Amino acid sequence: MPEEKVIDCHTLEAEGWTSLSANGFTGLAGPFWSRGEGEERAMGLLLEERHSNNHLGTVHGGVVMTFADIGLGSAVAVAMGEKRMGCVTVSLQTQFVSVARVGEFMTCQPEIVRASKQLLFIRGLIKVGDKTIASAEGIWKLLDSASD
Repeated sequence: MPEEKVIDCHTLEAEGWTSLSANGFTGLAGPFWSRGEGEERAMGLLLEERHSNNHLGTVHGGVVMTFADIGLGSAVAVAMGEKRMGCVTVSLQTQFVSVARVGEFMTCQPEIVRASKQLLFIRGLIKVGDKTIASAEGIWKLLDSASD
């Protein structure tokens, strides 16, 4: 039987991933990782015991949905640059295809489907290696000010 590859911070850094620091809920749910620039930017999350469904040995669906929100939403930041204050999720649909397990590295490669002056439509696959865990699509509203 082939030896299982151990994934840790050192392995991710060697593969070109950068750990992102964040405050608030994003900081609590992460740490998240990124690799690439612009539209090629991918997001990642190293799945830990705290992300699990204790009794099932799998990662909780809420973690996958949170990662979809943050992973797809990362494309908004790239698209809007310095022009706006930020964004909020208007709608997010997630379709679960398979399970993820503790110790695996989950990734998301977002794709902007359409952008208007105030809305971005984004989709992507949540994967572990070549295995699709979920597909997701959503709409993000671009904010001009904190009161939007």
